[in-house]
This record gives sequence, C-alpha cells and structure tokens, in this order.
Amino acid sequence: MSDIEQSRMRRAGLTVLAAVVLAVGFVASPAAARTADPGPRNHSAAAAAFPAGKVLIRRACAPPTHRNEVACLALIRTDVKPSRGIQHLLAPSGLGPADLRSAYALPSSGGAGQTIAIIDAYDDPNAEADLAVYRSQYGLPPCTTANGCFRKVDQNGGNALPTPDAGWAAEESLDLDMASAICPSCKLLLVEATAPFLTDLGTAVNTAVRMGAKYVSNSYGGAELSNAPSLDATYFDHPGVAITASSGDDGYHVEYPAASRFVTAVGGTSLSRASGARGWSEAAWSGSGSGCTAYIAKPAWQSDGGCAKRTVADVSAVADPATGVAVYDTYQSGGWQVYGGTSASAPIVAGVYALAGPPPAQNYPASFPYQHPAALFDVASGRNGTCTPAYLCTAGAGYDGPTGLGTPNGLTAFRPGGGTGPCVSPGNKIVNGGFENGASPWTSTPNVILANGGGETAHSGTHFAWLDGYGTTHTDTLAQTVTIPAGCRAVLNLWLHIDTAETDAVAYDTLTVKVGTRTVATYTNLNAAPGYRAVALDLSSFAGQTVSLSFTGTEDASLRTSFVVDDVALNAS
Repeated sequence: MSDIEQSRMRRAGLTVLAAVVLAVGFVASPAAARTADPGPRNHSAAAAAFPAGKVLIRRACAPPTHRNEVACLALIRTDVKPSRGIQHLLAPSGLGPADLRSAYALPSSGGAGQTIAIIDAYDDPNAEADLAVYRSQYGLPPCTTANGCFRKVDQNGGNALPTPDAGWAAEESLDLDMASAICPSCKLLLVEATAPFLTDLGTAVNTAVRMGAKYVSNSYGGAELSNAPSLDATYFDHPGVAITASSGDDGYHVEYPAASRFVTAVGGTSLSRASGARGWSEAAWSGSGSGCTAYIAKPAWQSDGGCAKRTVADVSAVADPATGVAVYDTYQSGGWQVYGGTSASAPIVAGVYALAGPPPAQNYPASFPYQHPAALFDVASGRNGTCTPAYLCTAGAGYDGPTGLGTPNGLTAFRPGGGTGPCVSPGNKIVNGGFENGASPWTSTPNVILANGGGETAHSGTHFAWLDGYGTTHTDTLAQTVTIPAGCRAVLNLWLHIDTAETDAVAYDTLTVKVGTRTVATYTNLNAAPGYRAVALDLSSFAGQTVSLSFTGTEDASLRTSFVVDDVALNAS
C-alpha cells in the first residue's frame, strides 16, 4: 500500500474519531490538488446539527488527501452568532488578550522589536484590516504595514501572493490575533505558502527565518510519513529559532510537523475560570494530539520511557472550542466568532517565547521547557483517548502526551536553562575533534579516521572521519567519552557531509548520533547534499554526566552512502 493510500485511509478514520471526541459534524469539500486555480477557493466544511447542549463546531479546512498535504487546524464554533466591527456595548464572545495573559501569568508588555512569523497557506486578502479591528477592540497598539509592524509576503519573501482561501483565511486571522494577544509589542510577519503542501509551507518557514524571525508558528498538520526525517533536516532545523507546531485536533494521534524534533509541539487544554490563587483551571482537551512518532528520533531533552522515538506534545495552551478564543475574520466570514483547536495554542506559545526573549544562536528552544518543568502549570486531568502506556493519552502529574509538561506560568520555562547553577567548567569538551592528532581518544572501526586523498576531503585541516561508503552491508562506529559539566548549557557542533549513489526516495543507509543510549539525531541517504553542513544539537539535559558520544553508520548491501564528520566540538557555557 502506498504512502498516499495509507494517508487517505488514516485520515478517513480520524475524521470519524473527531466526530465522536469533539462532538463535531461536517461535510468535507474536496481538498485542493496542486494545480493552478483561477479563482478564490473555499475549503470550509458545513457544520452539522447536534443535540441541544453540545458545542457545534466546524473545521476551517478540509482534511488533506494528497501525500505531504496538510490541513489548517482551526475549529470554528457555529453556535455563536457572528458580529461585525468594534463591539462597543458587549465584548465579543470568547477569551480575549487580558484573559489569556491572566491565565498564563504573562506580562502586559515586552517583546518590542521581536518578530513572530505566522506560516499558513493561501492568501487572506483581509488579514491586515481584520487584525486592525481585533487590536482596536482590545486596546492593543496598531500593527500595520505603514508603521512597520505588519508585513505579508509569499513563501519566497516576495509579493506574488497566492490564491485566496476562506478556510485558511480563518486560520490566518486566528494566528495573527493570538500572537497579538500574547505579545502586542511584537512585529508580525505573515508568510503565505502557495498551497498546503509541506514543501511549500517548509519553504515559507525557511523564508521567515531568513527574514529574521526568531519565533515561527505553524498551525497545521498532516500524516507523519516516512520522509519526515528529510523534511526535518530541510525545513525545520533552525537552531536559535523558536518554532511551534500544533499537535493536532484528532485526539490520540501524531501529526507532522508537530512530530519534528526541532519544534515545540503544542497540545491543547480546556481553560476555565475558577476559585483559587490562579483564578483558572485547566484539563487536557479531548482533541489534543499526542503519541509516539514513527520516524523521528527522540531529542536529547526528552526522557519519557513510553516512546522509543519522539513524543508529542511538549507543552500546551487553551484549544477547546468550548472554552475558545475570540477571533475576527471577514473574508467570506461573519466577523467576530469563537475559535478553538491547537491552531490557537501554537501561536499563543510562540508569543510566550517572544516575550521571553531571543534564544541563544545554537540552542533549540524546544528544549527550554524541559530545563524548567516546575515553571509550568501542570495539567493533571482529562484525556484524549485510550492507550498504553496511559500517560500518552491521559493527563497526570508531570509529563503527559496531551498537555506535555504543562501550560505557561510566566516566562521562565521558555528561556534557556541547563543546570542548577553557574557553568562550573565552560569550553569545548571534545578532544581532537578535527582528527588531526591521530585517533586518540576516539575509538572506531578500522579505516574511519582518514586523511585527504581517498575520495573525501576534510572540512578543515587534513583529517576527517568517514563512515560507510562501501556499497555493501557494513557498519562503522566512532565514539568518545566526554564529561558535560554541571550547570552548563551544552551544544554539540560538528560539520557533516553526506553523499550517496542511491537514487530512490527511501532511507536505505543511516547515520545515528547517540549520547549514551539516547539517539539525539538521525541522518540518511535522503539528506545527501553537496558540501558540508553545520549541525548543532542541544545536549544541555546531559549536564553533570559523563557519557559516550557515538556515531554509527549503517549501510545496506546495495549502493554506497558516505557519512563524513569533521570539526566536532561540545561547547559548554
């Protein structure tokens, strides 16, 4: 069965699940094929009636039907009557900026000069005008093209904007409004992809980072397929940039790009006012996506025992439409409405990162909450399905799948940590990382540490480590024992070159990077590219430990793939 067929079958099953878990009904319109379209598109689905007392919602976007296609994850309540313009006498239904800042103990100022990028597909022609109404309604400062706060570009950073689409326009309004609610002083960069395919949206992510955004929100998802590691390396590996992604609205189930090891996967909660010091209570929302990824290696900062690979989610925020947020959207829509879905929680958390300040250049901000788990509101009730082990779908004390480590409680959890005190011994902890001084203290299989002249060349100097490249069944290893000082942030930096004779889009040959028994990165023949690429891996969660850093190259019996490593450093600070 092909990936496309598997994706279609999987999504069909999830549509049924969503109707049960979310009490949602809708008739899906056909998803867009990747072809030219001369006019506006409307992928919105019509809501179906449900018994009295149920919250009625519809999905803004139809489910994907093509390989590597995704859908926006905005959910719109249809039991709330829309209204247009500034509401002078009665505030719009749904949570507003003051509610969100109160619930998550966030400051009302901060983030000046920071840029949050919103990544979506298709065009919202009314994005700037609708944003102006939202911000005016809640007394937020204007954010316009004229004052340099707002900018809208195509996926390549130009002005060739894509075709409008009502469903994705709703998503864009939600994302812009939530980023504004959390960080009203931040600039907003809306990057509109040509179509809802990961190649287009991934290009938009790269464009946002190239244009200077340090915070990138992605409120969409689709089936996790076998090419996920390649997509990760191409589009989401941006150290020094906080990238958030919605965990999904279909309950216990993993979607991509939330599965990416480089993003903060944001789950969803039900948020309600309550007595007590905080003034709010939260439970896991039944639609919040969670689970074990199939193809993505577990990042170093995750340590739960129920998933051998990456676990979703990392953190969470409000997503339940029944306790949803106020959003203003007028493109083929009625104005003020109440929205939910993890499409709301992802830009909320992106805004929190922006308030927390720019991440260090070589760190992965997805690791920060794991360095400060006590600095989050722990969500210990609710579930999104039935599973084994139970924590992957049932909220409880500490880490769980639907809500991750919890929800924002101020800014501490979204800043770098890495230890309990000052770094006791900063500097590079790798010895002979350029392989210029022979093998010691590295241990390796024969003919791994070599000099220029045999078909590969060093990144610098004259020596390098060359794993595999034989075109036969073969395994090469390279390892060094290293002590990561207590209290330090630790980043593994190296240069990696991969070349291959493989031509199929299948991961035949693999390079695995481990710290102890934990896999921190995986590369395959699908990641082959000319020249060396810089790799940075955050190993701060290993502070205070002596561990083995190892590289293992595994090659099958067919065509060759070479994994060439040079200039390895483990920098503690």
